[in-house]
Amino acid sequence: MITKELITDVTLTILIRAETTLPADIKEALARAYEREDTEIAMSQIGAMLENVKLAEATQRPLCQDTGSPLFFVTLGNGIANLSDIESGIIAGVKAATEKIPLRPNVVDALTRSGGTGEDANIGYRMPHVNYKVADIDGLEILAFPKGGGSENVSAFTMLPPRQDAEKAIKQFVLDAVLNAAGKPCPPTIIGVGIGGSSDMVMSLAKVALLRPVGVRHEDARIARMEAELLEAVNSTGIGPMGLGGRTTALDVHVETASTHITSLPVAVNFQCWAARKASARVYSSGEVEYL
Repeated sequence: MITKELITDVTLTILIRAETTLPADIKEALARAYEREDTEIAMSQIGAMLENVKLAEATQRPLCQDTGSPLFFVTLGNGIANLSDIESGIIAGVKAATEKIPLRPNVVDALTRSGGTGEDANIGYRMPHVNYKVADIDGLEILAFPKGGGSENVSAFTMLPPRQDAEKAIKQFVLDAVLNAAGKPCPPTIIGVGIGGSSDMVMSLAKVALLRPVGVRHEDARIARMEAELLEAVNSTGIGPMGLGGRTTALDVHVETASTHITSLPVAVNFQCWAARKASARVYSSGEVEYL
């Protein structure tokens, strides 16, 4: 049986994993980037990142002092009847993680800039933010995605005029966003690109694109080609690790699309820093938990 208390425990566990352990695909991508670099500065930056990962995992301390905004992606399956238990369980899990890990008090009122204290330091109006989707599975899946401010602050959005050579304009917008961001998002980054939908959808698509593992291309061959070409172009900028120059500005570029209005071409870019934190779990209707 899926209860609020179970969701609280699962949320706490995946937040601890996300904050202190880097996913294997990111560690492997950083190791490859280290081998690819040919300057002392670039190699020292990535070397420090890899050493930081080892220390965080060994001591169970956060990978970064910015422990991020508490974002979650929940896939709802069969037999899920009470969404309020899920949401309240996630909130309770964030409270527990804030004190146990601990997490930096990152959540504040957008206008007054004041926030909670103690276990409420990462709880606010509409925060934690939970994204829901449905699927034909037993139970549900929860993915914790702590998102740092440095990478979020250089997000970009535009409404391009629809035209036949749209791909060229999209690529230029992405490159302009990368050049404007420079070292601010703590590269090497993962770059999520959203194309289509509406203004709100496209920003969400760009963030969802960040969830895909590094090295996994889009199933549509056209989009996969665009991803590869964008990655090559981004890395040719020479921005490099931490903006200090080098061959690796991005570990990967992922694109997600949606159909759109005939008069519109929304495009969005969302960056993820090198400490690309995430962790997930599957909670079966029986109450069994599988950490993914």
